[in-house]
Amino acid sequence: MSMVFQHFALLPHLSVLDNAAYALEIQGVGKAERRERAREILGKVGLGDRVDAMPDELSGGMRQRVGLARALTAGTDILLMDEAFSALDPLIRREMQEQLVELEQELGRTIIFITHDLNEAMFLGDRIAVMRDGRIVQNGTPEEILTDPANDYVAQFVQDVDRARVLTASAVMERPLAVPVSAGIRGALRVMREEQVDEVFVVENRHLLGVVTDRTVIRAVKAGTTDLRTIADQTVTRVGPDDLLTDIVEDSVGSPCRCPS
Repeated sequence: MSMVFQHFALLPHLSVLDNAAYALEIQGVGKAERRERAREILGKVGLGDRVDAMPDELSGGMRQRVGLARALTAGTDILLMDEAFSALDPLIRREMQEQLVELEQELGRTIIFITHDLNEAMFLGDRIAVMRDGRIVQNGTPEEILTDPANDYVAQFVQDVDRARVLTASAVMERPLAVPVSAGIRGALRVMREEQVDEVFVVENRHLLGVVTDRTVIRAVKAGTTDLRTIADQTVTRVGPDDLLTDIVEDSVGSPCRCPS
């Protein structure tokens, strides 16, 4: 396991490159090899052009990137990050959070991130453990923590979280009402009247063809049209189950269909 500290904990007499390579030096890795590996990781965290700089020549965000590079260069399976971004200003903190997510996806390391900022936990975590008095009171996905808090403490803890930036479409979606294209115009109209809705999806072999409304169906009946394909609106806003609500609200509001697929 390697660790990223809240206040960087860099060795002030070593360059950026040698700080990043320090764990490998302790492991007895040769100078050329450890520097090569450290240089590669420093490039990934955006410090490829500062390898010869000293820690006191860097901003706080850059110093924490060196700390992150040092932990990654060590090659351990687990990274423990102890409030690693809490000493950074908000803009740099957000940049570091986004970079950490990218690195985790690229390198596939297990990261245990300790934070008092629940919004940060929600952004970074695949699973979140909420602790109180040294005990875990709830462990689950961000959506589970938000939508089903285990007790009043957790409920109060999450009450100010921006849910639209955490919850995805899968958390709020409902099974849509659909009719097969073979049902025809009158079949679609009958379903809408029975279910008291004014639009339904049209599907064929489980593939979405479009959406029809009661108005378009009634006009089609009057015109003698029978094929649903000819009136199905194919310009339906489509979102994925993992899309964040904050990313789909604007499209949903602007869509003529009240149930984007």
